[in-house]
Amino acid sequence: MEMHQIRYFLAVAEELNFTRAAEKCHVAQPSLTRAIKLLEEEMGGALFHRERANTHLTELGQSVRPHLQDALLQSEAAKRAAHNFKTLQKSNLKLGVMCTIAPAELVNLISAIRARHPGIEVEMVDASARELNDKLIEGEIDVAIYCLPSDETSDKLLLRPLFCERMMIVLHPEHRLATRNAIRVVDLDGERYVNRAKCEFRGYVGGFFSEQGVHCEVVFRSERDDWVLAMIASGQGFGFMPASCVSIAGVVARPLVEPEIWREVNLVTVRGRPHSPALAAFVKEAAQVDWRGGGRLTEKAPPDSAVVAGRAAPILTASPD
Repeated sequence: MEMHQIRYFLAVAEELNFTRAAEKCHVAQPSLTRAIKLLEEEMGGALFHRERANTHLTELGQSVRPHLQDALLQSEAAKRAAHNFKTLQKSNLKLGVMCTIAPAELVNLISAIRARHPGIEVEMVDASARELNDKLIEGEIDVAIYCLPSDETSDKLLLRPLFCERMMIVLHPEHRLATRNAIRVVDLDGERYVNRAKCEFRGYVGGFFSEQGVHCEVVFRSERDDWVLAMIASGQGFGFMPASCVSIAGVVARPLVEPEIWREVNLVTVRGRPHSPALAAFVKEAAQVDWRGGGRLTEKAPPDSAVVAGRAAPILTASPD
């Protein structure tokens, strides 16, 4: 069954005249008649009673008419959806964002998409980097923004660097270390630690501390950065966070040294998987965004000696935090 046969049948059913139906469909009458005959052969019987002045539907024609109308409507709807998808008039993009990335870091990108491609509806999935890694490979999301230590990154994924950000020690303003310009790992020995359960360096930071004989007491653990910050602000202990996540009053952030630890946040797609028009537009916009706008993000690159999550860099083998 061809779609033109359905159109011809519906035109005859409406006009009840083969000549007028052919004119309506902009086709020669013999071609229309031949198409209707082929459709009748496929349906297994006559669809019209052909009388000189009284062409009308048979019982079979009446029976199949609503189904063929639905088929035509669905075909036209599919074509419109495909056109909208290709021209970005209406399409959905599932974006995975690491839960430790502050909204302010992505506002420029989302605003650019909305301004230049208003037909793209961005659906954000908030999860840990490791969860996003799996969702991307399984096709549950289209693209993700996150970072992982290099030895946890799959060869199936393609990483495009967006920005680097230094990891900080976060303290109550009256903490004994709060007056220092920088804090060494050894300075934290014996301190109470407020743990970010979905930290990018989970499983690695404990190794940095153990190598230097530093032991900390975990007093609180949460997947939510706002809870971690609230506990630090109440004086419960120190935290280890990206600079841009330190977003509330009542805490101070100091860079960690010996070693310096940075994260490189990447735009991640599946290597070799074709981009939809919406994804292609998103990748293009991400490449053009000023990620350092407004002074929110770091304006320098990490030194060669730094430990960097998200790209090839020295990563210590370590036990979990």
